[in-house]
Amino acid sequence: MAEPQIVALGGLGEDDEAGRLVRFALGLTGKTRPRVCLVPTATAEAPELIVRFYENLSGHADCSHVSFFPWPRDDLREHVLAQDAIFVSGGNTANMLAIWRAHGFDRIVREAWEQGVVLAGSSAGMICWFEAGVTDSFGPQLDGMRDGLGFLAGSACPHYDGEERRRPVYQELVANGFPCGVAADDTVGLHYVGTELREAVTTREGSRAYRVESGSETPIEPRLLEKE
Repeated sequence: MAEPQIVALGGLGEDDEAGRLVRFALGLTGKTRPRVCLVPTATAEAPELIVRFYENLSGHADCSHVSFFPWPRDDLREHVLAQDAIFVSGGNTANMLAIWRAHGFDRIVREAWEQGVVLAGSSAGMICWFEAGVTDSFGPQLDGMRDGLGFLAGSACPHYDGEERRRPVYQELVANGFPCGVAADDTVGLHYVGTELREAVTTREGSRAYRVESGSETPIEPRLLEKE
């Protein structure tokens, strides 16, 4: 059985950058043409996102997506466990997790992870895997949310260089007792094998990840992904 893997992306960047990051995650499956399933719950299942997903990846993978409206498919568990990778979109993390838990999807995706299905996602699809995260789920202001899925310990903050309030808010939260953790600039991915960080990758020179603790921030230099 393959080792559990997660690719937590701080932000996807421009189309070319996004494509390279997603293809990096798909490459971890070891499959020439992997089966990848989009979970667009955090966007309220925006049709344009789903269409773009199929357009951008159908040449590289066998694509599908799961919907929770008006209700999930009957074979939800079987479909998810048959995938090589799951990709979770950005959007409203709190709403997404509430819907997942209402339908037991949190348990299904944990089972998939434990069986070696690669889990990946950006923004909401980054922080959901951790115990806690910095989110705008509750309004335009940023808040700390402590009810993530907890596959990975500690907290996470995406868009660290992409939104001016992310860095100071995260640092203030951690200084005041919020779980310490990791932050990622846009275009940076954190690759976990099991629950340990294997490496950081990026498609943009100068972008970084960070370990954030109370009163300190330690850069994690990413490996630059070559243009294809």
